[in-house]
Amino acid sequence: MSTTAAATRAVRNTFSGLPPAFWWLWASTLINRLGAFVSTFLALYLTVQKGYSASYAGLVAALYGLGGAAGNLVAGVLTDRLGRRPTLLASQMATAGTVALLGFASRPTTIAALAALAGMATSASRPAVQAMMTDLVPERRRVRAFALNYWAINLGFALSASAAGLIARHSYLWLFLGEALLTALCAVVAYFRLPETRPGGTGPPRPGPAPPGTTSLWTVLRDVRFMTVVGLNLLLVMLYQQGLVALPLAMGRAGFDSTDFGVVIAANGVLIVALQIPVTRFIEHRSPGPLLVLSALLTGVGFGLCALADSVPFYVLTVCVWTLGEIVNSPTQMSLVARLSPVEGRGRYQGVYTLSWSVAAFAAPLLGGSVIDRFGAPTLWLGSLAVGVLAALGYAHVMRRPWEAPATDTPAKTPDTVA
Repeated sequence: MSTTAAATRAVRNTFSGLPPAFWWLWASTLINRLGAFVSTFLALYLTVQKGYSASYAGLVAALYGLGGAAGNLVAGVLTDRLGRRPTLLASQMATAGTVALLGFASRPTTIAALAALAGMATSASRPAVQAMMTDLVPERRRVRAFALNYWAINLGFALSASAAGLIARHSYLWLFLGEALLTALCAVVAYFRLPETRPGGTGPPRPGPAPPGTTSLWTVLRDVRFMTVVGLNLLLVMLYQQGLVALPLAMGRAGFDSTDFGVVIAANGVLIVALQIPVTRFIEHRSPGPLLVLSALLTGVGFGLCALADSVPFYVLTVCVWTLGEIVNSPTQMSLVARLSPVEGRGRYQGVYTLSWSVAAFAAPLLGGSVIDRFGAPTLWLGSLAVGVLAALGYAHVMRRPWEAPATDTPAKTPDTVA
């Protein structure tokens, strides 16, 4: 077989077999991330454009994160009660409105309040998207579907970060209006092209801690196996956040400048865009347990190597190691969460799972900065290695139990579903 034919077959295998509704959801995700301007440049906007202090900018960022945490939980409940589609539409329209208003706000209290609301509205779409994706895609293809979605997130973010810098030079207001317009476009796509996929509690229940129709947030929190997975994910996300928070601080103290950090962290986005799809083809049908253990070890080792890094190429190597862990972890972890979630409680389960990301986004900067100030960067990196090993041991333990075959784990019956 020629190289061209092999490449064509690989592309066809990667993108085939998924329902058209999934691809509309994927396109909506890509558009959404292409417009993700505000969260990335909010601190810079407040300090440079508005002249507020770094402490106030940090407070607003924290409120944005706390709003996101609340949004995950509220949207998880609404996704199960009202449906995926109305929750997604409401969150996207609320995001467009609050982000646009944030661009015109001038009073400190108004900015802080709108930032919290914008964080809540933005995060509210995640449980609905992930529950809808789980409904649409059969289990054997979910790792690939979640990988494609994660790839779209990172591709969109890479492009938006580049565009946002150019837009900000002209006008920061257009960052807010641009995100509002693109988010509203996502809502248009969702309204016209996405079906409602909520199963409605029909059919026999999947074996698990909750009988059909009785899943509540308390039920989710009492699901020991699921909450263990959420806790392990929190540990790893706390590490990934250090790549955006502690790594530039440590490099700055070591005498590197912002250009050096830009080169180093760019390796993360480049690797994800280049390797996410081929790596997913390799891991798609493999057991999740060893993959999660491997991803945790790669993440811990990657950050642990920062303790030895003394040059830009060495730092790039560390980023490459932990990015490989991220590439393996993300689709495997999301597929595992979908598998652990009872059909009638997918929204709540996804809401609690995505909450771990919001908690990490809030706690990681505080923890990383505190450890560096008190004990130095090498201590943080060696501690990160220990956290990665601990997470690997946790995954090895939680995955020892055999999987039950889900009784209702079928894709949503929509006109777009592919058998």
